Amino acid sequence: MNGSRTKSQAGVNLPALRHHNAALVLDLLRAAGAEGISRLELAERTGLTPQAVSKITARLRAEGLAVGAGLRPSTGGKPRTVLRLVPDAQFAVGLHLDRDGLTAVLVDLAGRPVAVTTAPLDFGAPAEQVLADAADAVRDLSAAEPHKPVLGLGVAVPGPLDHRDGVLHRVTGFPQWDGFPLRDALAERTGLPVTVDKDTNAAALALSLSGLPGDFAYLHLGTGLGAGLVLGGAVHRGARTGAGEFGHQTLQLDGPLCGCGGRGCIEALCLAAEARGDRAEAARVLGAGAANLVGLLDIDRVVLGGRTVAADEDAYVRGVRAVIEERAARGRGGGSVTVTVAGGGDRPVAEGAAQLVLAPVFGRVGERG
Repeated sequence: MNGSRTKSQAGVNLPALRHHNAALVLDLLRAAGAEGISRLELAERTGLTPQAVSKITARLRAEGLAVGAGLRPSTGGKPRTVLRLVPDAQFAVGLHLDRDGLTAVLVDLAGRPVAVTTAPLDFGAPAEQVLADAADAVRDLSAAEPHKPVLGLGVAVPGPLDHRDGVLHRVTGFPQWDGFPLRDALAERTGLPVTVDKDTNAAALALSLSGLPGDFAYLHLGTGLGAGLVLGGAVHRGARTGAGEFGHQTLQLDGPLCGCGGRGCIEALCLAAEARGDRAEAARVLGAGAANLVGLLDIDRVVLGGRTVAADEDAYVRGVRAVIEERAARGRGGGSVTVTVAGGGDRPVAEGAAQLVLAPVFGRVGERG
C-alpha cells in the first residue's frame, strides 16, 4: 500500500473522530514498514495538525503500537524522529470454514501469518460440533502468542449470508444453516469479537488491501464456486449483502441439477467436468462465466483461486483467458483484462478473514451497496 489518500480518507481535527484519525496514522505507519515515518510526514499525509499527530503518536507509543525507529536528517533544524508500527503488539485470527475442512491463521498487525492450522471439517454435522471444532482451532492458534492480545476473529464461510448480522442463509447443500447466528455463537464460544463474511469477499478484501489495482473479480473454485467483487476500490456486497453468487448463474437451461436446486449452474458444470477429469472443459466453463462478468461490469482483472484452481493453475488461467479474449475478438469487451491466480489454494481466504478484523483498525473498511 502506498501513502496516498483520497479526500474522503483525509483526517479532520474533530474530537468525535479520534479513532478515525488514529486509524489513519496507524495505516501510514503500517505502510511505511520498518523504515518508519516522521510526525511531519504523518501530518502532511493525513491533513491533521502537528499537535494532533503528536497526541495520537504519543498514545500509540504508550499502548505499545508504535515505537521510535531512529532519526532522519532534516533539511533545516533538528533531525526528525521516525516512528514505526510494532507488528507483534496485537494479533487477529482468520478462520475459513469450508464444506469439508477448516483453515485458521494467526496474523500480526502487518497481516503477516504467524501460525497456521488446518483440519478436516464436516459442515453438515450438527452446529454444536462445527462450533466446537472452530473454537478449538482458534484456541490452539491463540496459544501461539499467549501474552499478546488477539483483537478478534474473522470468519469466512460459503454464502449466501448476512455479513452485517453474521447470520448464514441457505448455503448450497447445507440448508440446515439457514438463519443460524454464526457470529454470536462463535463470539460466545471464543470470547472474541467476531466478524463474518463470505469466503470470496474475505479473499477479495485481502487482495485489495495488498495493493491490487483497479476493479476486479476474485473467482474461488474449491468445493463450490463464488465471486468476490472489488468495484471502486471497495468490496461490493450489494443491497442485501448477496452480491457475488457467481456459481449459480445458469449456463445450460437443461443442464445437470445443482445443489442449489437449479439446473445448468456454472458451479455444477465446472465441478462435474473436474470430476470426470476434463479440466480443459472446466476451465472453459469458468471462462464463460468470467467473460460474462467482464462484459457486465467492465472490470480490469480476474483473479482465480481455490484448491481446484490450485491443482492446475496454468490450465485454468489459459482456459479462462482464452474465452475472455475470444469474446473480446467479437467486439464484446475484455481485450485488456488480466487473468491471474491468487495462489496458496484456500489459505488466502483465511488470511482475508483476518483482514476483516484488521481493516477497521487501519481505517480500511469500505463497501459498496
